Amino acid sequence: MVSPPRAVPIAQPATTDVASQNGDCMNREWAALLLTPEIQLLLRASAAVLILGLLAKLIGIVLARITSRFSYLHQMATNLSHPLLYLLPLLGLQTIWLGAPEHTPFLGGIQHLTSLATIAVITWIGIRAVQSVQKTIVAHNPVDVSDNLRARRIQTQTRLLVRTMSFFVLLFGVASMLTTFPAVRQVGTGLLASAGLAGLAVGFAAKPVLGNIIAGLQIAITQPIRIDDVVIVENEWGRVEEITGTYVVVRIWDDRRLVVPLQYFIEQPFQNWTRHTSSITGSVFFWADYGIPLQPLREELDRLLEKVPQLWDGRVKVLQVTDTTDKVIQLRVLASSANSGANWDLRCYLRENLIGFISRDYPEHLPQIRATLESTTGEPQSTSRPQHSPSV
Repeated sequence: MVSPPRAVPIAQPATTDVASQNGDCMNREWAALLLTPEIQLLLRASAAVLILGLLAKLIGIVLARITSRFSYLHQMATNLSHPLLYLLPLLGLQTIWLGAPEHTPFLGGIQHLTSLATIAVITWIGIRAVQSVQKTIVAHNPVDVSDNLRARRIQTQTRLLVRTMSFFVLLFGVASMLTTFPAVRQVGTGLLASAGLAGLAVGFAAKPVLGNIIAGLQIAITQPIRIDDVVIVENEWGRVEEITGTYVVVRIWDDRRLVVPLQYFIEQPFQNWTRHTSSITGSVFFWADYGIPLQPLREELDRLLEKVPQLWDGRVKVLQVTDTTDKVIQLRVLASSANSGANWDLRCYLRENLIGFISRDYPEHLPQIRATLESTTGEPQSTSRPQHSPSV
């Protein structure tokens, strides 16, 4: 019998060994790369940023829950939670850079950049802390109440002082960042050493800014104006809507906005109708003939005021003759209200109704011009043709 042919094995190329050798080489290269001091430093920095960022987030959540019963602390924790997310990782990076080898590439620049970022975040925290105080005080002293004099005084002082403190915190932060640059620090030292005319020039150029800052402090202390005060500025009636570190926004009665520098309220005279209280007395003037009886007018005034208790507060009620001419007399009505807005409506109401009362019941006593005519015979003839002039 013939035996079947045997299968001859085919030789395989040695590609498997070569691939495994290449893979081992690449693994060794990656391991060597990962073991370099620079990569290890970068990995430690990344881990520190991740861990400290999560820790800052957790601290913010815990503080918000713990301080939920205390409005001021809760406001502070809420405002500072976001900056803390950056502060803790930056402090961790500073610690890692301090332990890095001195020969690490770009280590000096990275440390300087991290220092600048840390100073900026600390400045941010200082400003947010000051603002949280303002928000808490404003929340505890609302101005949307009937008797808001104390609240307006406190809010005005708080806003001006907070803006001033925020400015100085920002100034301190910028100055701290500039001192990290040796060249700028040397220039600053030279300028301080040679102040002289340069200092005078800088002071003169900054006079408007410094003047507004000083005016803001004066307004915060003396309080010639407050938030929601009714003022007359540049012959415009309005309410103080906003007080910033450099200017005041007055909302005019027709919803226009008048922007006035802070120094104006220190150097120029103006009217403040709510300096101590919001109540005010308004006047109404009109002209009438000499023969008009005053007692019916006073009775009509009493009747009109009793009909509008929402406008008249019951303090002042006067009708007087305040002036005379050769033809007419001037009548003045005084009436008081709880605030200037109500008093404006009350004055318009009295003016319209009193003129209507005179026109209806005493039309012959409206302002008129008298004349005497003489006939050709020389006998005087009086004329009873009055010429009415409009009342004011």
